[in-house]
Amino acid sequence: MPIDSGEKTLPHLEARSRILHALALASLTAALALPVSAAPKKIIFDTDPGTDDAMALMLALNSPELDVRAITVVPGNVTAAQGLENALRMVSLANRCDIPVAAGAQHPLFQKLITAEFWHGRNGLANVELPPSKCKVDARYGPDLIIQMVHAAPHEITLVPVGPLTNIALAVERDPSIVPLVKEVILMGGSISGGNVNAAAEANIYNDPEAAQIVFQAGWPVTMVGLDVGDKTLLSQKYLDQLGSTHGPVNDFIHSVAQFLVDLAAKFGSPGTPMYDPLAVGVAVDATLVKAPDMHVDVETRGDFTRGETVANRHGYIEKNILHGDRYIIQGVDQVAPNAKVCVEVEADRFLQLFVSRIQGK
Repeated sequence: MPIDSGEKTLPHLEARSRILHALALASLTAALALPVSAAPKKIIFDTDPGTDDAMALMLALNSPELDVRAITVVPGNVTAAQGLENALRMVSLANRCDIPVAAGAQHPLFQKLITAEFWHGRNGLANVELPPSKCKVDARYGPDLIIQMVHAAPHEITLVPVGPLTNIALAVERDPSIVPLVKEVILMGGSISGGNVNAAAEANIYNDPEAAQIVFQAGWPVTMVGLDVGDKTLLSQKYLDQLGSTHGPVNDFIHSVAQFLVDLAAKFGSPGTPMYDPLAVGVAVDATLVKAPDMHVDVETRGDFTRGETVANRHGYIEKNILHGDRYIIQGVDQVAPNAKVCVEVEADRFLQLFVSRIQGK
């Protein structure tokens, strides 16, 4: 009898053991997977530190969804030297000297630099004089730092360039092997409905069209946060008052910058300042803030009136013309593969409330 009982109990105990083991393994797997899914997004922030760049940088540094691994500086709103100084002072203000800040290109690829102190103040930071930086510049060249970090963390780095795309293009030119290793590129630049420096071109793209064309055609995932969608995110006095209700070094600095921009916008009849660069960071934080259909984007590099224009193919095809005698005949269409997600709509209030709350440290 005991032998029979034992023979019946042993398989039962083994089955129970297997079930418990499976449950423990599943629990361990879930526990190990949780930090991976909840891990902040690693970004390299490439910037020409002007006013909206400052707001974008502080949004990035105050968003737990993002892990700013490096800041690379490109000339644009201000000179490369001024931009580097601005970046170092802002990182110091935020007590983030752990983040490497590196100088990059000193000028666009093939044209002279156009700076924008008219829009950003004499120092690029709304004439706000921040304390000297406690942080030191990283000795590495910006494009090389991008290359190094992408190789060190393949498929994990998101590039967030919010200035001219010179540094990003140089990184691709120096080491094309980074393209499949970059997780995505979320850039502020371009427009599919007219420009701001002229009728066709947006400022970041206009300042280095050849670099922009390299970046758009590289073959990596691109999200274009353009001028037209940025124009829908006006930081008005309402949001400025919310921001002014709290205080702290970063809060007060960004309030001063935003006040400068809101006042400047009012001179041009606008009720608020467009949040161009911060929106690119907002999309990195939460892609559901925008609607971004796939399109094929090219950058015009030659037109007298259209140099710097981002030309988006919304239909996914072009006509195929065949020469027939003294004329061409349309004989069908050729498909055009999309190379970018182009932001066309934004939940503006949700984004602006996110921005204000993050700057307030909430």
